[in-house]
Amino acid sequence: MGDELRSDIRAAMSKMSSKVGSRREIKKLPEYLWEGERVDLITSGTYGSGTGIVVLTDRRLFFLKDGVMSKTSEDFPLSKISSVQWSSGMLMGKIIVFASGNKAEIVNVQKTDGKAITDAVRARLTNGVQSSPVPDQTPSPTGAEGKPDVYEQLAKLGELRNAGVLTDEEFETKKAELLSRI
Repeated sequence: MGDELRSDIRAAMSKMSSKVGSRREIKKLPEYLWEGERVDLITSGTYGSGTGIVVLTDRRLFFLKDGVMSKTSEDFPLSKISSVQWSSGMLMGKIIVFASGNKAEIVNVQKTDGKAITDAVRARLTNGVQSSPVPDQTPSPTGAEGKPDVYEQLAKLGELRNAGVLTDEEFETKKAELLSRI
């Protein structure tokens, strides 16, 4: 195969904000792909004890570490993912994947890339159910008590949970917070 990368891998690589420490995995990536699978996004990250790449394809999200001494590959088929979370610190972030009742945390992820992958997974999970991505603005309370707004927010919260954007735990936490305002 030489040094020539597939066009989908090359395109995903061009979107990466940093390729530090991920070139070996990117080069080996075709060996781990399923037949006909298309790579959409790639970023670097740490899962378990290995640092490697997080890859979003048209079928799955997976982590790949292809080192000289050890190889690790963890698949999260999109059909098995119930939700994903993104949290970021000053420089790096964390992708938390909830799949088949398990929770996986991929840390030391580039902020821009990690958010892009998380948003893309969420969009696929909702599969066109939503008309727009998660609203960026939270409506401000109307009136001093803000009661009508709380009910509206509860309804929206339920929609986000049903769409797989929020986990049950996140939903319950926010619901309790909103109900305490009534």
